[in-house]
Amino acid sequence: MTIKMPENVEMLCNQCSMSLVGGCTVQGVCGKDPDLNSLQEALLYGIKGTAAYYHHALEVGYDNPEIGHFLAEALYSTLTNVNFDKNRFLELILENGRIHLEAMKLLDKAYVETFGRPEPTGVSTGTEEGHGVLVTGHSYKALYELLKQTEGTDIKVYTHAEMFPAHAYPEFKKFDHLVANWGGSWLHQKKEFAEFPGVILGTSNCVQQPTKAYADRIFTSGIAGLEGVPHIRDYNFEPLIKRALETPRMEKREGEKLLTGFHHTNILAMKDKLIELIQEGKIRHIFVVGGCDTPHKGMGYYEKLTAMIPEDAIILSAACGKFRYNARDYGTIEGIPRFLDFGQCNNVYSIIEIAVALANELGTDVNSLPVSIVLSWMEQKAIGILYTLLYLGVKGIYIGPRPPEFLTPGVFEILRKQFDLRLTTDPEKDLRDMLNKGVKIEEGSNLAEELD
Repeated sequence: MTIKMPENVEMLCNQCSMSLVGGCTVQGVCGKDPDLNSLQEALLYGIKGTAAYYHHALEVGYDNPEIGHFLAEALYSTLTNVNFDKNRFLELILENGRIHLEAMKLLDKAYVETFGRPEPTGVSTGTEEGHGVLVTGHSYKALYELLKQTEGTDIKVYTHAEMFPAHAYPEFKKFDHLVANWGGSWLHQKKEFAEFPGVILGTSNCVQQPTKAYADRIFTSGIAGLEGVPHIRDYNFEPLIKRALETPRMEKREGEKLLTGFHHTNILAMKDKLIELIQEGKIRHIFVVGGCDTPHKGMGYYEKLTAMIPEDAIILSAACGKFRYNARDYGTIEGIPRFLDFGQCNNVYSIIEIAVALANELGTDVNSLPVSIVLSWMEQKAIGILYTLLYLGVKGIYIGPRPPEFLTPGVFEILRKQFDLRLTTDPEKDLRDMLNKGVKIEEGSNLAEELD
């Protein structure tokens, strides 16, 4: 079913008592116009994404007060009659990008120091004998506490979606009963959860209301919550464990392996080799293809694009969109895998570190590297990542599978002119343009400062 908005609706604001009945839809009573409303919403969605990464860092005891201070300032700026200056909102959005980078950096530090540095790891997609618990979401803290409490039982733990990269961390490798990954992205969870015979645990966003097929064997913990589903508090998984032991035991089944666990530290350890291959033309191009999975039919673009990328190019990926194309055998270039999975969406931080390091070594800027960035977005964390890349001055980014509805044509045009932000079109055409891309950034940009 297609939902059609009235033709005269250019915005919707109902946040104060001055709002018209049904909300202000053409211009706010306060004087806010659609472009200003768009910028305020763009800022709100960016800081929601930042809050997610900040929350996961806080879960394991890591804090950076600068992040919290900015979140308060940014939220305050969107209140009624506070700020009508569009340029200042553009500045706040770019500052959101800087703070989002700090949040990803903090979370990387938190996870590496808590769970060890990730290592390239082949993860089984099969099953083992025993009762099963399937963990989805993003919270490594919840997974770790569950593994401690199920150690020595007949329970085997499986990861799902964004929890998949946990297998690469040394502290998780110590648990023999963390055995495999089940399924792909959040998009197919209702089918995949129904097929899983054990208990399911949702730990963060990317959970959906359960179907009857598994409604009696799903729990949530941490930030996640579902109507009518038991919620685990203070990581006391006793009710979940009891229910898991009541479910049918799973049988051993062999499955293919998926590779994950790349990190800027293990890639930069072979930096000289990478640079040598780039300079010799054996690695012609680097594609950063990552982001969210979404039910939009345009996601087929990413499957086609990754299939067409030439064999003398490598692909760096992160987040759940990769489940559409990460099972292919991309081969290697002189021992370096052509497909490198860096993990969750926040691990885009590692990709940024690699790009900056390569640019430094080659005496250039990131926009002059043979690098193209193609992002898929579903929700607010991907928007925060986009703002980080814009803050760093990265140009020519492709986003899809559709433009954000919260950006008016006027606001999108500003981003297009200032950052050469592009919408995905036809994968064949875009691929040709990417392989010929070479845009330099202006002197004095944030990225130039990062490289100094």
